[in-house]
Amino acid sequence: MNDPEQALALIARGADEIIKQEDLLERLQSGRPLRVKAGFDPTAPDLHLGHTVLLNKMRQFQDLGHQAIFLIGDFTGMIGDPTGKNVTRKPLTREDVLQNAETYAAQVYKVLDRERTEVRFNSEWFGKMGAADMIRLAGQHTVARMLERDDFAKRYAAQQSIAIHEFLYPLVQGYDSVALKSDLELGGTDQKFNLLMGRGLQEHYGQKPQIVLTMPLLEGLDGVHKMSKSLGNYIGIDEPAIDMVTKTMRIGDELMWRWFELLSFDVSLTELAQMKRDVASGALNPRDAKLRLARELATRFHDAAAAEQAIAGWHAVVRGEGDTSLLPRTDIAVPAEGLRLPALLTAVGLTSSNSEANRKLRERAVRIDATVVEDGQHVFAAGFEGVLQVGKRNFVRVRLVAA
Repeated sequence: MNDPEQALALIARGADEIIKQEDLLERLQSGRPLRVKAGFDPTAPDLHLGHTVLLNKMRQFQDLGHQAIFLIGDFTGMIGDPTGKNVTRKPLTREDVLQNAETYAAQVYKVLDRERTEVRFNSEWFGKMGAADMIRLAGQHTVARMLERDDFAKRYAAQQSIAIHEFLYPLVQGYDSVALKSDLELGGTDQKFNLLMGRGLQEHYGQKPQIVLTMPLLEGLDGVHKMSKSLGNYIGIDEPAIDMVTKTMRIGDELMWRWFELLSFDVSLTELAQMKRDVASGALNPRDAKLRLARELATRFHDAAAAEQAIAGWHAVVRGEGDTSLLPRTDIAVPAEGLRLPALLTAVGLTSSNSEANRKLRERAVRIDATVVEDGQHVFAAGFEGVLQVGKRNFVRVRLVAA
């Protein structure tokens, strides 16, 4: 894609804000490959679809001929990012940071083009900085300006403690852009303050300020909260294809359109608009649109064969069409006396508690191999194998083995 206007339209897809868009167009028109940076603190070792919103945008830049810089904040991870936090965040140990960073580096190439990706660690430059250097960097901003940041302002107003090192975090992230000579930095909407810090520091150090591109925070499976492993509303990019399919099929119809816009490479905005019209008119079942998204995601993170097998397994359980043996099987260890059905449903993660399982049984929402069951006293022992299902879309194929 050589047309800068078309390239800008692709880059703007799903973006919340571009600062400044006219500057980005000018740099695209220059024909020079841009250095596009996104930073990730290795606070958890697994990437999920929420992380890929930024990675997908980086991949679009790569496909346009630009260089992606995947920055692992091994130094900043030991400070602790205060963004969105109402308490001081516990810093990671050096060992935690390095272990998580290794996992990140292994996962990003499921989205990014290895040949156009620079993986960097910000300890490269901060590890060489002395106390005097850090004090000079801290001199670039005032406490008053730091308190303009929403999370700091709220904590200060509530008389909650703010550690001095937390004020360093935006400065340190901003200096990353100086060290990397970044042309553009990507981040979530909650990172805007930090990204703008990079622009200011680049100007101070005689560099052309980077473009800032913010992306929305992807809502998780619940359609309410940001996708998060701690909330359990996520899809990990290393999850089995069947889990990707079944979880994607559980999202709400309205959330589906946002996921298409932020996660899909295959569906253009023009086609997406037509799909919305077709669903509204009844010409397209939203289930079929969702299946298309599920297939794309499972294919991207696994392969086409795994995606088709997963979708066939989903059809077998939810629609009664096909062979449930296509579903991956989970082995569950049970004691010699076995488990009653409520305990089994909880053990496999289909219900959060035995009381919820009993409620689902009373609602006739529990099936075993497609047959409704209501007897919560039935005991399942080692050797049992079948598909347990709660509701229409939550199911798992299990085999019970002796503990």
